[in-house]
Amino acid sequence: MFNSRNPAYRNPTGAVPAKSPVHFRINVSRDLKCSAARLVVQDDNWGQTENFGMFWCGMDGENHEWWECHFTPKAPGLYFYRFYIDTWRGTLELKKGFGGEGSTEAHNGPWQLTVYDPSFDTPHWMTGGIMYQIFPDRFYNSGTPKANVPQDRKLHEHWGEQPDWKPDERGIITNSDYFGGDLKGIEEKLPYLESLGVTCIYLNPIFEAHSNHRYNTADYSKIDPLLGTEADFQHLCAAAKKRGMHVIVDGVFNHTGSDSIYFNREKRYPVEGAYNSQQSPYSSWYNFHPWPNQYDCWWNFDTLPDVNECAPSYNDYINGTHGIIRKWLALGADGWRLDVADELPDEFLENLRDAAKAEKPDAVILGEVWEDASNKEAYGQRRKYFQGHQLDSVMNYPFRNAILGFLTGADAANMMEIIMNIVENYPPQVLRLLMNHIGTHDTERAITVLAGEPMGNHGRDWQSSTHLSRERRQKGLRLMRLAALMQYTLPGVPCIYYGDEAGLEGYRDPFNRGCYPWGHENEGLVEWYRRLARLRKSCPCLNEGIIYPLMAGDHCMAYIRDDGEQRLLVAINAGEQDHCIYLPPEWHDAEALIGKLPDERSALFLPPLDCVVLKWSYPAPKEKPAQPAPGPKDLQ
Repeated sequence: MFNSRNPAYRNPTGAVPAKSPVHFRINVSRDLKCSAARLVVQDDNWGQTENFGMFWCGMDGENHEWWECHFTPKAPGLYFYRFYIDTWRGTLELKKGFGGEGSTEAHNGPWQLTVYDPSFDTPHWMTGGIMYQIFPDRFYNSGTPKANVPQDRKLHEHWGEQPDWKPDERGIITNSDYFGGDLKGIEEKLPYLESLGVTCIYLNPIFEAHSNHRYNTADYSKIDPLLGTEADFQHLCAAAKKRGMHVIVDGVFNHTGSDSIYFNREKRYPVEGAYNSQQSPYSSWYNFHPWPNQYDCWWNFDTLPDVNECAPSYNDYINGTHGIIRKWLALGADGWRLDVADELPDEFLENLRDAAKAEKPDAVILGEVWEDASNKEAYGQRRKYFQGHQLDSVMNYPFRNAILGFLTGADAANMMEIIMNIVENYPPQVLRLLMNHIGTHDTERAITVLAGEPMGNHGRDWQSSTHLSRERRQKGLRLMRLAALMQYTLPGVPCIYYGDEAGLEGYRDPFNRGCYPWGHENEGLVEWYRRLARLRKSCPCLNEGIIYPLMAGDHCMAYIRDDGEQRLLVAINAGEQDHCIYLPPEWHDAEALIGKLPDERSALFLPPLDCVVLKWSYPAPKEKPAQPAPGPKDLQ
């Protein structure tokens, strides 16, 4: 009766700019004797509901008829819609079902229409690229001597040892052990990243902080001394740019460290922090109940005091003309990844975006959001990330869940539905920049999820001693190939978490933050990532081409990317049995980039834990016959 993903029923599909008309059509059985139909739209901004009468517009064969109308959203925001039809059985409600289809039997409620500001644009330099996430302390140690490193840091003697995980004598996990990875080390490895096709490096926090993860910022204005200097950062950005790479940095603006120049609970700094004096210039940044020992902190960690982001002096310090956002962009960064974006107020996000775009118009702003960011609610408020004044895009955890779920036995159709819901709900300019990862510093390593023993409620002792057996690792490497293929061919930008391409394993923090295994990489997997980079570069349809599912079921999934000039078909068998997919005849003329072409019966053969990628190009338009040059008479 209706399908929100099919332009025959809703045109255009997906998110739309404000003041752009959307054409709706529903297909009603003649047996229902429909006398009237209407579209009902609720504006999420104001809570207002509008009714739009639909017009009878013709027959669809002998037994069905079309009803249609237009709706033009006036302003950016979310709109939720459904249909009602008056029939001999009474008034029936048409609601969203599986796959975007409409049915009077559906129970999922209304469809979502995402509407964005018509002027909303996102940087184009990321489109079609490849990201690489680096946890700086664990990537590569250049061996360069460092100055002004605090004495309370423990440096491991050997690269690749297991990170410390046991609490100290006070029962506290301090995260104060380091391996000495640094900015110069990253610069030394730029040729390696270039061989992987990397176009964007995302660095976990690099600013002064007194833990190895550096999410407890001590001074936003300085590079952590163990990583190097401000000059090292500038040199890294310049060297990356020469190789066609951009650098984005991590901004942790929801909280600082208690051991910081701003709070100074540990009295490390010779200044009066908010903890030391109520007359501190930073006093208004924090909320005390009462001062000094009771204060708001992130998830009740008293080492991470929450910041009042809307305090004028804090906002100016971060987003002002001479603020932190503009400083690091001016020194060479090309964007920011925002930690816990759902905990940053709208006003702060809008100010941050204004500051970034004023300093560097093509700077990218990526947010950490774990759910569907188009309809995310946080602290009782609907977020406005994609209306055009906050984020450019987000970390794509839903795709991660779909990829790893599919490859570990979850229903293929349900996993495809996760993917297609994101595609339907996100603006296209957001979709093409999605940070498509299968693991980060906050999650278990992908190969461990795919082939390891489930972690369940096991503690750190079990996690530290549990590793993949030889058999599990071999299966994990095969599944990593399939996961990476999906990363590289779904809408968005694939993001490699450093070491995933080398087969690095590990459960949760700190085991997912091990050292890159230089000299001990799985070369076969590394080469697979290089092959995928070549595939991505040779297939422009992966930049902004639409996606539509071909099939999803029986542990198999196939989808097509299409930009009107080229089609790419990706088929994956995550099961233990052979599988065949039957294709339209035109795929006989395709080129097999991975695997084999279909046989004479149009059957595409998929062995267990394997994949096929086919490329097909549209026929070139016929050129018109050349016209003879005009003669003197013609010119007269």
